[in-house]
Amino acid sequence: MTDTLSLQLDSYADQDITQEKLRQALTAFAEHQKQRFFQHVPIADLVTERSCYIDLLLQRLWHFYGFSLQEDLALVAVGGYGRSELHPLSDVDILILSESPIEEAVGTKISEFVTLLWDLRLEVGQSVRTVTDCFNIGKDDLTVATNLTEARYLCGNKAIFEHLTGVLNSENFWPSHVFYQAKLEEQKVRHARYHDTTYNLEPDIKSSPGGLRDIHTLSWVARRHFGATSLFEMSRHGFLTDAEYRELVECQNELWRIRFALHIELRRYDNRLTFDHQASVAANLGYQGEGNQAVEMMMKEFYRTLRRVAELNKMLLQLFDQAIITNKRDVAPVVLDEDFQIRGHLIEATKPALFQARPETILDMFLHVAKNSEIEGIAAPTLRQLRTARRRLNRFLIDIPAAREKFMGLVRQPNALQKAFRLMHRHGVLSAYLPQWSHIVGQMQFDLFHVYTVDEHSIRVIKNLNKFADPENKQRHPICCEVYPRIVKKELLILAAIFHDIAKGRKGDHSELGAVDAYEFCIQHGLSRPEANIVSWLVKKHLLMSVTAQRRDIYDPEVVAEFAKQVRDEERLDYLVCLTVADICATNQDLWNSWKRTLLAELYYSTQKALRRGLENTPDVRDRIRHNQQLASAILRSKGFQPREIEVLWQRFKADYFLRHTHKQLAWHAEALLQHDHEKPLILLSKKATRGGTEVFVYSKDKAKLFAIVVSELDKKNLSVHDAQIMNSKDGYTLDTFMVLDPNGKAINENRHTTIRRALTKALTVMKSERKIRRAPRKLLHFNVPTEVSFLPTKTGKKTMMELVALDMPGLLAKVGSVFAEHNVSLQAAKITTIGERAEDFFILVNEQGSHLTEEQQEILKASLIKMINKHA
Repeated sequence: MTDTLSLQLDSYADQDITQEKLRQALTAFAEHQKQRFFQHVPIADLVTERSCYIDLLLQRLWHFYGFSLQEDLALVAVGGYGRSELHPLSDVDILILSESPIEEAVGTKISEFVTLLWDLRLEVGQSVRTVTDCFNIGKDDLTVATNLTEARYLCGNKAIFEHLTGVLNSENFWPSHVFYQAKLEEQKVRHARYHDTTYNLEPDIKSSPGGLRDIHTLSWVARRHFGATSLFEMSRHGFLTDAEYRELVECQNELWRIRFALHIELRRYDNRLTFDHQASVAANLGYQGEGNQAVEMMMKEFYRTLRRVAELNKMLLQLFDQAIITNKRDVAPVVLDEDFQIRGHLIEATKPALFQARPETILDMFLHVAKNSEIEGIAAPTLRQLRTARRRLNRFLIDIPAAREKFMGLVRQPNALQKAFRLMHRHGVLSAYLPQWSHIVGQMQFDLFHVYTVDEHSIRVIKNLNKFADPENKQRHPICCEVYPRIVKKELLILAAIFHDIAKGRKGDHSELGAVDAYEFCIQHGLSRPEANIVSWLVKKHLLMSVTAQRRDIYDPEVVAEFAKQVRDEERLDYLVCLTVADICATNQDLWNSWKRTLLAELYYSTQKALRRGLENTPDVRDRIRHNQQLASAILRSKGFQPREIEVLWQRFKADYFLRHTHKQLAWHAEALLQHDHEKPLILLSKKATRGGTEVFVYSKDKAKLFAIVVSELDKKNLSVHDAQIMNSKDGYTLDTFMVLDPNGKAINENRHTTIRRALTKALTVMKSERKIRRAPRKLLHFNVPTEVSFLPTKTGKKTMMELVALDMPGLLAKVGSVFAEHNVSLQAAKITTIGERAEDFFILVNEQGSHLTEEQQEILKASLIKMINKHA
């Protein structure tokens, strides 16, 4: 078929070369390649085949446009095309090379030639340059220099091409040591864009750490210094063992297969394995299973490939460094013990088969890494030895008693969190030690809340704990930086971090399953039962504080008392707050904000007070109300307000209002209300951030759909509601407070306050919020969140607590508010929590009589909410 298609191009007479016929030929070739891919033709053959086909096309068109008559022109393939590596949507990078500047007539023809290529829907990257241009531009631009390094002759004047290669190979173009340093820095910058991890949930096949670019970097450096034009030639220079060469080729082919499978799904060039394409790519690759099983299998294999490439890249660049920059074998080693020494900033094993003879010494090496801050990594020969020993292990390291003792020594080493655990994960040592860890390596998390796999997330939790020891992080983490240094047994917290998500991917509650694993691990490693109980409890309850702070009314003394009862003592509270914050910050780079920090701080200090007071001693609510009123009244009197007018205003409000607001909030509200026309709505926005957000206070005659209108207007302004206190005065006015954040998770900029105030006032005056229904973001379309409505028991039974879980579609709160109004349900309070694509909202409701909802009312409300949400989902 390939020969037939090639002949088809060659058989066209000049008058037959039309855009339509060429496009048909390219379409037929793409379909032909797709079928061959599904027939399991080796991917290297397909990649080369496409490159050869494009060669034929360009050579035919070169002749068609008469360029073969131009003696001083040559057509050159550069970049990936120069390597003869083309995927279905790859860029076709070409260089039209000339000995002298192009004449205008020839330039016009070149423009027509390139335009046709674009019209054929090829992603063309073209440049027209002289040899001198190539030298001068390439010398100043690393990307251009790299592309030229891979130049391959296609047609035209070959002597010009040979002139170019001679110029490019000269030492004064890019000296190999300068080129090496520049490519190394380029790789560091690229890796940083992906948070220096291979384990992003939507990785880039080409650019992620361990991706194809890491293989290209090796080949570019080898080509520049050694003249090696392939991985095979690299192995001939002795920098790759035969096994490593075969492994790199195997990894490259696996990444090529995934990239090819992705490209046949896309219309436009992209190399990201996004959620919306992972299932189709897995299917193209032949993975099968129920639900997400096919994707999980594909992604685990993909992450394994990335890790292998990243490890080989690290090791081989180190060897290049020794050959190109300095010979580090000449640096005198510093002996650490009979098994290890430091040479430069790298740790080396002193014996060639140390890890195979005594596998537990692998942990000794990481103990040295933890104890010596000057160690930056593992020397290439030692890394080779580790890779070999790791593959030949016939049991997990945890089964070796000496290894268990060393592991606990590592956990108790103060500096282990900084570097050792991350290196252990990167080089597969945690998987070799702990069977449960090996199960979560590359374990996907199918949501928009997490951005890393389970193992990478867990390592970042450990890394975050280390940040709490640094006073420089006190502004970002005030409580944890205060609490963490005084925790005596930090190893218990580290073990909890290791195990908190270790049961994800198994059937059942991962917190409970992980708690069992953690307890058994602790006992096996010589911890006392009380210590094991603390670790197990932390794993089981690692979500408790986050859920309570974000989804419960933490200003309700009952909620705080119940939380304190579960925590039991201050020691556990200190452990839990550190684990909670480290967990949240390791989930998503953008998740931690001042709102969450404030919520957790308020819950922490409220619980601390409750524990010190004694859980049997509940606070006197009436004392707190009187205290708030007295302080607020003092502020108001200092501003000229009379005690009598303050008293008359406050007589209209219920006790709950004074309990749930600070004295400063009471004074702020009262100052505005005492000067306001009560026939009109009053909207206040806090000038300073309140609990990390902007407080929006709404005073108006209570009407149906008021909540829906307010949240609809806020949504229109691209603001998110995170908390709502819905209150009524005794005479039928609302005293509602909404805690609002902007799209960046911050308080609203003050220059927007007037616009927002006017919009809300207008909407509440006409009792209507006119808005176009926004489309759901593209990513949401690929997630299915079943709508769940559940009613929770309350201690007094006077109100109804309702939890709603649904897809976080635009305008969700407004729709929910409309349903409440339709059923004459009054909203008393709301906690709005968005976790990726999931809305997990909490509401306190009463019926028309001001009492809890009956079972019948609950069922009717539940059915209406589910119907409404599913209709718009």
